[in-house]
Amino acid sequence: MPLFVIERSFAEQLELTGADVRLIESVNADAGVQWLFSFLTADRRKTYCLYEAPSPDAIRAAAEHARLPADAVIEVERVSPGAFR
Repeated sequence: MPLFVIERSFAEQLELTGADVRLIESVNADAGVQWLFSFLTADRRKTYCLYEAPSPDAIRAAAEHARLPADAVIEVERVSPGAFR
């Protein structure tokens, strides 16, 4: 499944509860996307989330349904240091 990084600029208000996470996971499952993990910038202004999804449109649809911003959706490939040895 393709990997995508999603940039979101709502981090300052980021206070997710367990119920919020379950709702996001349910919406994502309905759209066929999976949230793998996220990074929060040190200044708490942005999050960068790694997702598996069939397409950028699926991510945008899930974000819209969950009322989350998706400022940028970028397809990425995994590269690890071992690949260069």
